[in-house]
Amino acid sequence: MLNRLREAGLKPYRPYIGLPLTRRRSHVRLEWLRQHRPNAFPLRRWRRILFTDESRFLLYRSDRRQRVFRRKGERYSNNCVLECDRFGGGGVMVWGGISHGKKTPLVVIDGTLTAQRYCDNVLQPVVVPFVRDNDVTLQQDNARAHVARLSMDFLHTNNIDVMNWPPYSPDFSPIEHIWDILDRRLRRRQNQPSNHQQLRQALIEEWQNIPIAQVNRLINSMTRRVRAGLAADGGHIRY
Repeated sequence: MLNRLREAGLKPYRPYIGLPLTRRRSHVRLEWLRQHRPNAFPLRRWRRILFTDESRFLLYRSDRRQRVFRRKGERYSNNCVLECDRFGGGGVMVWGGISHGKKTPLVVIDGTLTAQRYCDNVLQPVVVPFVRDNDVTLQQDNARAHVARLSMDFLHTNNIDVMNWPPYSPDFSPIEHIWDILDRRLRRRQNQPSNHQQLRQALIEEWQNIPIAQVNRLINSMTRRVRAGLAADGGHIRY
């Protein structure tokens, strides 16, 4: 069987990990994509969107991509073992936003992100002034804290336009790439954080150091993402 697969040009790869897309979810995504075709929603409009999201970063983790060179029988030698806390040693949740030519400050979220905490720590001090100063529309996913009545009422009261966003669609948002960039920058630091406070500070520093040119490339990818989603009939696309 393996030989036949190889003869057909099929090789083993790690599977893409994506959210489950039912037929209805794919249909909703496809309808949204049709509304945002490049001829109806050109690049200049994507450049007026503030893409936002949260992500959690663990203090210790192994992505199982690191490799060691060893001889047979040395698997458990000290210099061939990557020690890693089973539960990651805890982590830090952060919120951030990107728009063409700009980034918001990185906000560290203490505890679970509730609607009240979202309003008090993110929307009021960061989103409202950023949107007003830069005349952009807010994009957020459909996380419970984002779409709770308290949050939506707050946004309505402050006249913040919110972009309609399809559920189960992180692959459409360019900020997902930013978290990957931030993680790689964090792992390349010479002095790795050893406690939560150091992790918080390192995340803030590396966020500030992400070049705006990288942000702009991701924003400029939106028309390509829409085309890819249309070609996939609302299915999964490459980030």
